[in-house]
Amino acid sequence: MPEDNAAPDQPQPTTQQSPTSHVTAAPQTMPGHNYDPQLRTQLANEPKVVHATRAMDVQPMELSDTTRQRWEESRRKYPTLNLSEGEYVILDIKRHFIGLLIPVSITALALLAMMLLLVFYPENQSSGVPLPSFGDILIPVLLFMMLIGIGGSIAVWVYLQNQFYLTNESVIQEIQHSLFSRHEQTVSLGSIEDASFKQGGILQLIFNYGTIRLSTEGEETTYRFSYVANPRAQVAVLNNAIEAFKNGRPVDPYEN
Repeated sequence: MPEDNAAPDQPQPTTQQSPTSHVTAAPQTMPGHNYDPQLRTQLANEPKVVHATRAMDVQPMELSDTTRQRWEESRRKYPTLNLSEGEYVILDIKRHFIGLLIPVSITALALLAMMLLLVFYPENQSSGVPLPSFGDILIPVLLFMMLIGIGGSIAVWVYLQNQFYLTNESVIQEIQHSLFSRHEQTVSLGSIEDASFKQGGILQLIFNYGTIRLSTEGEETTYRFSYVANPRAQVAVLNNAIEAFKNGRPVDPYEN
């Protein structure tokens, strides 16, 4: 019987393919604006795929003299804003003065009514109606006028604390709801899908104010900032900054 000198079967080498990323590789079809943000989040959850490498010893970012000067100036001018290194403020949008007409008018009318009460308060009781003396009502009326003035001042302060900032990296919106309630919203320029404005009514057209609307990708969150003076010009600067940021161009306020 012939001796079988054949070597045992050797395992064939297998070619291991690296996992394919659905994020870094463009898909064959692109639904466009109807792209499901939840599906995008699921596809991004790929623990075996490295999309970018990060050095263990990260070197500090080198800033140009102009960028550093604008960044330091913005930090001095807006100390409450959380600005990253190299981030500077392009637009500081405050609310239109017309929004103060209602609280200021109500406060002024209430104070005027209290003053008229003190001026024309009857000094005698000839009418036969029992009324307290002028000295008895003076202190309560003055205290009430003080409360009205404090309330009006708080309403004006709350209104003025609502601000909208555009930087070369993000949009920051500070919302003051009341004296003890406020929150801050920060949205990256790369996450903004649409920026628009709306003016409705004859007053908004005459006094040239309106509402800025920002819609973001992913969660489809909408941000609104009302009583904006000259909203058309503000949105034009905002759209230019968004376009420059997404296309990798410097966001230069002097170019807008």
